[in-house]
Amino acid sequence: MAAATDTCPMKPEPTLSFTQGLIVGQISVVLLLAAFIRFFIFGEAPSPEVTASIRAAERRSRTLAHRQSILTLRSTTPTTARSSQQPTLNKKKSSILRSPPTLTIGSILNKTYYNVDSHQPESLDWFNVLIAQTIAQFRSDAQQDDAILTSLTKALNGTSRPSFLNEIKVTELTLGEDFPIFSNCRIIPVDEDGLSLNTGPNGEKRFDANSSRAKREGSRLQARMDVDLSDMITLALETKILLNYPKRLTAVLPVALAVSVVRFSGTLSISFIPSNPSQSTPTMMTFSFLDDYRLDFSVRSLVGSRSRLQDVPKIAQLVESRLHRWFDERAVEPRFQEIALPSLWPRKKNTRGGDDPLEAASTASSSMGKGKGREIAKDVREEAFKEFQAEAAAGQRRELSPPDSLRYRRARGRDDASSTGGFSMPGSLPGMTLDLPT
Repeated sequence: MAAATDTCPMKPEPTLSFTQGLIVGQISVVLLLAAFIRFFIFGEAPSPEVTASIRAAERRSRTLAHRQSILTLRSTTPTTARSSQQPTLNKKKSSILRSPPTLTIGSILNKTYYNVDSHQPESLDWFNVLIAQTIAQFRSDAQQDDAILTSLTKALNGTSRPSFLNEIKVTELTLGEDFPIFSNCRIIPVDEDGLSLNTGPNGEKRFDANSSRAKREGSRLQARMDVDLSDMITLALETKILLNYPKRLTAVLPVALAVSVVRFSGTLSISFIPSNPSQSTPTMMTFSFLDDYRLDFSVRSLVGSRSRLQDVPKIAQLVESRLHRWFDERAVEPRFQEIALPSLWPRKKNTRGGDDPLEAASTASSSMGKGKGREIAKDVREEAFKEFQAEAAAGQRRELSPPDSLRYRRARGRDDASSTGGFSMPGSLPGMTLDLPT
């Protein structure tokens, strides 16, 4: 009885053998690869209209959430508390320079005869011509040297490049041929948070220049204009995806990618923030795009060296989403770009034109380089100094030789008469004398 209890129980035999387990594992790996290839590589991408509507809805919800948070913060924070949070430095005012009356956006609109409720939008044809000339000159300058190509290659291969990517090479760069068209420009009053003041208490569209919101510090005028661009701006890249596990350069996968901006349409808002002497801040220009923009890309891809996969839909979808996110985080409301403007007072160093040779030499020195400009300025100064020396020498010769005037001719005539006993008549022929009785 004791011997029966000392024996170990028999272990159950596995239901699957080693061969069967290996087969099941291989089948599962094949199924995972097939699902990955089917849904990731050869999966159908949604139509551009559906993708654009989904992104527009996301941007609109983000804008509404930001606006609702601002309104909630205003309702919970009193006006006196908001004004006390912005301390100002009391500086001594000048007793000579008369301070003008405080200007509000309402008074500016009245003095410029602009009615935001009834003024018709402007076409901005003249502005389109100026912008087209600027862009054309930029494209022409880019063709002269490889400055933009060098800067772009340096930016792509900077510190932010992942370790699994090889060196990125730019294979194609096209700056386009068409120009953006700006239209439908209108002026809209906004408060310090960028919310429109052109809304009445009952939701009607009207602007009250005497309201407290219009006179509040920080209110400004914002110009909104529609932008439309249909062009082909292309950037093509080549790189290699490196697999450094379990050892370095275990596998290398060449990748070629070309991204083109096909269409952009949206609403651009521009406003100016006046300088604040108490905080030593300059005048700032801010611009951003409203959330109703449309940005379409054309993405072409090529993966592999021998057996190549061309125009993978999922790669195009990932690239487009990344580019839209990059643009939204920088220039789409509620985010905006801020640029400091230089002083607008006329200064001598900013003056151009005129016939001054030294000024022309200084201009040439700034355009052709410091060394060449110094040589030109030196030559001009030496030539001017030689002319001055020649004029001074000529003046000295005139002082040393007495002028042949009538008085000196008469003096010489008296001397000649005393020596010859006659008197030479002024204006008479040479050699003829007139004997006068004494």
